[in-house]
Amino acid sequence: MTEIKESMMSKSTLQTPTYPFAFFNCRNISCPEDQASKRKVIVGYAPSTSFFELDDNENVREYLVDAVGKLKQRPTLVHLSIRNTLAERPEDFSVLNNGICITAHKCQIDEAKRLLILTKPSIINGSQTQGELKRFYAANPNALPVSVKFEIIVTDDTGIIAEVAIARNFQNDVRAISIAGRRGKFDQLEEALQTGNPNLKLRRTETDLSDEYLDTEKLLQVLFALVPDELAIGACSGLKNKTFAYSQKAKCLKLFEQMQKCDSIEQRDVYQFFLDVAYSAWTLYEKWQTHQGFQGTGLRSIVRGENREISHVPDGIIFPIIAAHSAFCKRDEVWKLEVPDSFDASLIQAAVDDYKDVADHNPQTMGKKQACYRRLLDLSRLYARLAKN
Repeated sequence: MTEIKESMMSKSTLQTPTYPFAFFNCRNISCPEDQASKRKVIVGYAPSTSFFELDDNENVREYLVDAVGKLKQRPTLVHLSIRNTLAERPEDFSVLNNGICITAHKCQIDEAKRLLILTKPSIINGSQTQGELKRFYAANPNALPVSVKFEIIVTDDTGIIAEVAIARNFQNDVRAISIAGRRGKFDQLEEALQTGNPNLKLRRTETDLSDEYLDTEKLLQVLFALVPDELAIGACSGLKNKTFAYSQKAKCLKLFEQMQKCDSIEQRDVYQFFLDVAYSAWTLYEKWQTHQGFQGTGLRSIVRGENREISHVPDGIIFPIIAAHSAFCKRDEVWKLEVPDSFDASLIQAAVDDYKDVADHNPQTMGKKQACYRRLLDLSRLYARLAKN
């Protein structure tokens, strides 16, 4: 790594700038057309640190959050998604992120040192990923590097470099949340939320990015985590195993849409449950995001702000806790969430034990570990039975 840093520092003094690009693995996948055009295509995985100092002068758009002249330096859903993955699921970054595409005029491979020596390299697709990586590691200097996919197109044909940059950045994508929002799928859910707070608004499109909008997909994840067993059985396949609520927001949105158009009584009951407890569920999530009961637990993954107050508890810890509250969901005329007094302290201690003993101090593991959900739910069921007596 010392050699890499020294080479980076000296690259600006070279007549032909070179860049030492450290990689985990790489492979030449050039096709016959590439070979006929005297170019190469190399793909692989590299540590996130390899991308920090790369130029993006050949890209058609820079990192949008820092773009010069940008009127509103506000992160898009793409930025927010990358940030969430880095913070909550870094071990999945390599498969959830599309990676970074680079062009270079020349490329030499040093297999012994696992280095690619790139001549005149530039990012042509992935500036948003690079920007978010730099932002995250500037704020979290002790975080371990994540693996990032890369594709390097080696050619000195400036014409094809420009064409590739344009082609790779042509996007006309409409996200599922925008389609569902346009079809009015969230109208009733928003009305239900507003019974608790008239000012709450759900995000209905990918452009609803200001703080006035509540994260619709996150709310759906929370609601699925909270579904009680009596509704989960028979309503949807796999609904009783709550781990999907933490890690599969696309599945949650799809299931929510299915419930609205399905004629089965079981799915209609789950949908009504969502409407009845929407506000309570979101309030519960916000409460546990900054729950001060985690003070003194020594959990390294919890973020602390001024005066050491808890400012953020990772979703991997929160979701098994949310799911445990399903034992306190009761239906009279409508569904209600009624949590016994003094329950939080016992739940926090049990969650801390699971975090250390079952999840090996990893919040992502805890969020995906069925054993953590089951242990906390058993505790909640015990409290629920005692509360009846």
